[in-house]
Amino acid sequence: MSTSLFAQTSSNGKAQRSFDNAQAYLNRQSYPHAALELQHAVSEDTSFQYAYIQLGDVYRRLKSYDKSKVAYTKAVQINPAFDLRVFYSLAESELNTGEYQPAIKDFRLFISKYSGTDEKLIARAKKYLADCEFAAVAITKPQPYEPINLGEAINTKYHEYFPALTADGATMIFSRVIDKNEDFFIAQKSKTGQWGTAVPMSNVINTKNFNEGAQSLSPDGMYLYFTGCNRPDSYGSCDIYVSHKNGMTWDAPFNLGATVNSNCWDSQPAISPDGNTLYFSSNRPGGFGGYDIWKTTLKDDGTWTKPENMGADFNTAYDENTPFIHPDGQTLYFSSDGWPGFGNKDIFFSRLGAEQKWTKPVNMGYPINTFNEETGLIVTPDGQEGLFSSNLKEGFGDLDLYRFKMPANAKPQRITYVKGIVMDRETHTPLESTVLVVDLKSKKKQFFDYTSKETGTFLAVMPMGSSYALNVSSDGYLFYSDHFELNDSLNRNKPVELVVYLQKIKTGLNTTLRNIFFDTNKYELLQSSITELATLVELLKQNPQVGIEIQGFTDDVGNEDLNLELSKNRAKAVYEYLVSNGIKQERLTFKGFGESKPEASNATEEGRQKNRRTSFVITKT
Repeated sequence: MSTSLFAQTSSNGKAQRSFDNAQAYLNRQSYPHAALELQHAVSEDTSFQYAYIQLGDVYRRLKSYDKSKVAYTKAVQINPAFDLRVFYSLAESELNTGEYQPAIKDFRLFISKYSGTDEKLIARAKKYLADCEFAAVAITKPQPYEPINLGEAINTKYHEYFPALTADGATMIFSRVIDKNEDFFIAQKSKTGQWGTAVPMSNVINTKNFNEGAQSLSPDGMYLYFTGCNRPDSYGSCDIYVSHKNGMTWDAPFNLGATVNSNCWDSQPAISPDGNTLYFSSNRPGGFGGYDIWKTTLKDDGTWTKPENMGADFNTAYDENTPFIHPDGQTLYFSSDGWPGFGNKDIFFSRLGAEQKWTKPVNMGYPINTFNEETGLIVTPDGQEGLFSSNLKEGFGDLDLYRFKMPANAKPQRITYVKGIVMDRETHTPLESTVLVVDLKSKKKQFFDYTSKETGTFLAVMPMGSSYALNVSSDGYLFYSDHFELNDSLNRNKPVELVVYLQKIKTGLNTTLRNIFFDTNKYELLQSSITELATLVELLKQNPQVGIEIQGFTDDVGNEDLNLELSKNRAKAVYEYLVSNGIKQERLTFKGFGESKPEASNATEEGRQKNRRTSFVITKT
C-alpha cells in the first residue's frame, strides 16, 4: 500500500530517529529490525500515525496479523479519515485471523468510501468481502473434525508432507525433507492396519543434488509422477517427471517433455486412475491467474497432448494448486484462494458430471478449512478419510501427516478394485501379460497395463455403478476374461482378488467368453461384446495356425428345441463377426448345444447365468 500521503515526521526527536532507522532497514528488506525500530518510534510518540501504519504494514508482510491489527487500529483511532486504505489493511488483517464480522464492517466501509483509482485494490477488497461473508455463515455450521497423527512410523522431527496411496491403501509414498534435501519415503501397511516404518524409496529416483516432491502415484503403484526442479534436463524452474516400477525396482525417471512442461513452473501432478489424464498446477501464460490447474491427456501413440486449461468454471484470477484426482476418476480435490473461503488457501472439490463437465467447486467447510493455509489433501481409496500435512501441537516435528474422517458431502464415489497375479497354469510362475479393464457402459478403458515377469501382479480400480470387462492376455497363451457387475446398491466391502492362470495354446483347450452379451432370446451381438471380440480377433491374428470352434449354450428355461436354435445362432453371430474382421472361414466352425451341457445347476439364477455362455475350443494349432 502506498503511504506517500501520510505525514512522515514526528516532533519527538527520539521517535523520529527510530523511524528513520526503520527506513534504512526497510530498504535492506530487514523487516524484523524495521519492526523493532517502529515500535520504539510509537512508544516515544503515541500520536505518530504514519509510524503505526508502517508498523502495521511490516507486521502484515511478516504475516504477524494479530500485531498488524493492533497497529492499524491505533492508526485509525488517531485519525479515521486520514487515508481510507488503512481500513482495507485492517480488514485484511482481521480476515487473516478469522475475525470475519469486524472484517466485513471494515471492508464495506473501505469499498463505500474509497475514492481512489486503484481498481485492483477495490477488486481485491470485494473479493475478500465475499470471503468474509461466506466464512461468517460457514463457521456456524462446523463439520466433525478430529485429525489423528499417523504416528512415529511415518512422522519424525523432519518435514513430512504430500502423501500418496495405492488403491488398496497398503502402500504410501510421501515427501520428507532432511538437511534441506527433499526425497521420497515409502511405507507399507500391515494386515492389522498399522504402518511399518518408512524407508527411502529408491536411489534411482531420490537424489542428493536435487529435490523430488509433489508426487502422484497411480492406483496400482506402478507409475510415480513427481516434480523435479532445476535439473539439467528441465525446461523451466520445475518440471514433471515420471518413473515406472519394473518388477521390484524403479526405472530411471524421465522428463515428460516440452509438450507438457514449459519454461514456467509446472508442478504438483495428479494422474487419473486410468492413467490417461494428468492434472497439474502451472503459472504458464494463457491462464486466469497466478497458478491454474491444467490437464493433458495420453494419446494412443504414448505421447501427451498440449496441456489445456481447466477453464473459468474451475480456475480463478487467484491461485489454484495441489490437485488430487481420487481413484473414482470423478472427484477432484484442490486448493484455491480464489473461490469464496475462509481466507488464504482453502481445500475445494469438484465432480465430473454426466456431460464430462466439472461442477462448480465446493468449499470443504469449517474447521477443515480455516483462516490459515490448507493445501495438499488426498482422500483414501475407500473415501472414508482425508490425509494431509500440518504443524499441530501434538506432532513429532514441524510438519506431520494426519488423517481425519471425510464429511459425507465431500466423499468421492465408491470404488472397488481387482487385484491379481497372472501365472502359467502348468509351472505356476508369474507371467508378463497385458491386462485390460473396460467400462462396458462408457466403452472407455478403465485400466490398461502390463504385468512384469518378476511379479505378474496387477491392480485395477473399478468405480461402483457400472459393468466391467476384464481381459488378460500373453503371447502364446489363451486369454482369460471375466465380468464384473458393480451396481451402486451392491455392498462390496472387499475387493476382487484373483489368481489368473493362463494356458499355453494347444488343441482341445476350451475358453469361456465371459463378455459376450445378447438380449434375452435374441442372437444379435450387443455393443458391449466388442472388447472381448476384439481380443479374440487379436489372438487369432497373432496365431495364424490356430483354428477354433465357437460354441453356444443356454439354460433350461423355455423350449429345448428353441434353445438349441438360439445357441447355434449366437455362436454363428460370433463366427460372422470374426470373418468380417479378417479371420479366414476355414479356420472357424460354430455349433450350438442348447441346454445340454450345463456348467452349473439351473435351479438358481446364478447357475442359469453361468449356463448361458459362449465359448470356443482350439481345434488345431
